[in-house]
Amino acid sequence: MDAEYDVVIVGGGAAGLSAAIYTTRAQMKTLIVEQLAPGGQILNTSDIENYPGFPDGVLGPDIGTAIHRQAEKTGTEFAFDQVIELKVDGDVKVVVGEEREYTAKTIIITTGGEHNKLEVPGEDEFAGRGVTYCATCDGNFFKGQDTVVVGGGDAAIDEGMYLSRIVNSLTIVHRRDELRATKVLQDRAYSTENVSFKLSHAVKEIRGNGQVDRVLLEDLKTGEEFEYPTSGVFIYIGFHPNSSFLQGTVTLDPGGHVITDIRMETDKPGVFAAGDVRQYSDRQLGTSVGDGITAALSAYRYITEG
Repeated sequence: MDAEYDVVIVGGGAAGLSAAIYTTRAQMKTLIVEQLAPGGQILNTSDIENYPGFPDGVLGPDIGTAIHRQAEKTGTEFAFDQVIELKVDGDVKVVVGEEREYTAKTIIITTGGEHNKLEVPGEDEFAGRGVTYCATCDGNFFKGQDTVVVGGGDAAIDEGMYLSRIVNSLTIVHRRDELRATKVLQDRAYSTENVSFKLSHAVKEIRGNGQVDRVLLEDLKTGEEFEYPTSGVFIYIGFHPNSSFLQGTVTLDPGGHVITDIRMETDKPGVFAAGDVRQYSDRQLGTSVGDGITAALSAYRYITEG
């Protein structure tokens, strides 16, 4: 069986689109299989101020659309389909979609991931208007303001410490009566002057008028509910990669992330992974772009040197 494509990229976010720009410029026939619209999570991000080359910032949908157009211009083909399985043991790899199958010499997995949500009223309504899942992305928008971090693990405390250097005050809200973060992070948080804690508390609702201005908290020990003023709600209750279809195909870590080496190679020859779906991703636009480029160059070497 001959492969229809040199490269099939599963996922059309920043990592996938960046990979496609490089593979098509290397004259490799490339297809991106995307379930929704190309662009990924950056389409849901308002202002991006930390991406190099944009001193005045850039809107997420603008840069997402621009990368998509660039990938199209270099010759990338697109298919809109839900991938349900990969067959990767032969020289010709098969991407199995709900609509049809796609064959390729190499596959690059760039399916990204999603932040776990609180699933409370107001969370979706105020997304990008006070509700965020990334302090390093959005912290500067809350300079000098009062903010809340929801969660008690390493990510919540680590991002909270970053945020504490920017905001006026930070309140950490956690369901349990003690934090889950490593002791060194806990010690740092407890010794930071503008950080306070609402342990054994839960966010029941996020409220505001166009922008977040308060949350409804519940004291889980007494059942008391009360409003708590805040301009921003940073949510860190977990992150899950979009990798359920990869079970038994490539090696995943306990959290479901694809394990790769520094060249974005998985344990299956000719199969690469990039961006938020891979282990140790920093979940930043810049690192996703870099991952995608690295995976593309590795795929090129696999085909031309193999």
